[in-house]
Amino acid sequence: MSGRELRRVAVLGRVQAGSLSLGAAATLMGVSYRHAKRLWARYRRGGAAALKHGNAGRPSNRASPRARRTRVLALVRKKYGGGVDERFGPTLAAEHLASEDEVVVHHETLRRWMLEAGLWQRRRKSRAHRRRRARMAHFGELVQLDGSVHRWFEDRGPSACLLTLVDDATGTTRGAFGPQETIWHAVHVLRQWIAAFGVPRALYTDWKNVYVRKPNAEERVTGAAPLTQFGRMCAALQIHIIAASSPQAKGRIERNHSTHQDRLVKKLRRRGVGDLVAANAFLTETYWADHNARFTIPAASTEDFHLPVPARVSLDTVFRLRHVRTVGNDWVVQYRGRYLQLTRLSAGPPARSRVDIFEAENGTLEVRYRGRRLAWTSIAPPVRPTPQPSPPRVQARAPAVQARMRPAITHPWRRPFIEHAPPLWQIIKT
Repeated sequence: MSGRELRRVAVLGRVQAGSLSLGAAATLMGVSYRHAKRLWARYRRGGAAALKHGNAGRPSNRASPRARRTRVLALVRKKYGGGVDERFGPTLAAEHLASEDEVVVHHETLRRWMLEAGLWQRRRKSRAHRRRRARMAHFGELVQLDGSVHRWFEDRGPSACLLTLVDDATGTTRGAFGPQETIWHAVHVLRQWIAAFGVPRALYTDWKNVYVRKPNAEERVTGAAPLTQFGRMCAALQIHIIAASSPQAKGRIERNHSTHQDRLVKKLRRRGVGDLVAANAFLTETYWADHNARFTIPAASTEDFHLPVPARVSLDTVFRLRHVRTVGNDWVVQYRGRYLQLTRLSAGPPARSRVDIFEAENGTLEVRYRGRRLAWTSIAPPVRPTPQPSPPRVQARAPAVQARMRPAITHPWRRPFIEHAPPLWQIIKT
């Protein structure tokens, strides 16, 4: 019996004992007086068992047939089961049953079936309580950028990095696979976002050297902003970069990574994808549209904070590496082992001045001096003389030190001066 039926038994028992009127019993049971009389009549005829619902213990009229349940669990066990990290959850399994096997079953119903069959178990992890930051109000006001290095292709391919952009207000997600989280990988993802929605107002990243860096000694003295190559590109489009101090500060995109590491890995496995090209094609054609349709929410404000690319700005000229080099006396600039011979002009840069070298992703170079483009040709590096092997060095011997000879005892040096001095008359005569 249910709890409500047991309470009715207790109340009607008091009516039978005479300690409670039927009107008061109707109020305690939360029913009308007319229905209370029906319950009282059933109680008098059959006792407490008469108040039990007639369908108790019988299968529900809305229950699925046993054969359908057996078929669904067989499909889940065969196609979507496996270990703890491989099996599909009830929600994801219900989606694939509907799309691949044409079997429509509610995910909560499938959850109960999988729990009873031992194909799923609840996993609860205790986490430190943190206050969640409120979402931004406008689409494009803040976009979180982060990479997730994972075994996305399992044993079918190498480990890769999924670099994603997640709008803070709506949860709209875009991204692409790459070998590592590099400058050009971030440029690819950002250009995809700009092409789809426009230029966002700010990016929320972590403290990787790709995005932000600490100021050096000169910048601390002058107060100049420390910019990385990617930061300089974003500054050209007036995109402000905000660095998070902890993973919890950008928890929205971290939770997004957990979703992809569960759903995307299994979808890639179903399609047999094992390389970056096929994986990026699947993201562009199928995955992102389906993911955003399921998980995107409307922003608090209907105003879009994305801006169009300025009319006179080309993204190809913005997304380039910039390096400063010094012009030699022969108008040659050295850059990464290459020698660039500048075409000398009257208004060109003087020797020992500085020029900017811009390098595109495909390796194309452009040299500019004070904003003006300079023509150049690549020349061969100077031929340096081949060093000749030096003859073996012969170590000069030090001259032998002759031993100091001591005069004998009978030597005249050892005689007194008087003994070998000339006579006195000779000394006087001279």
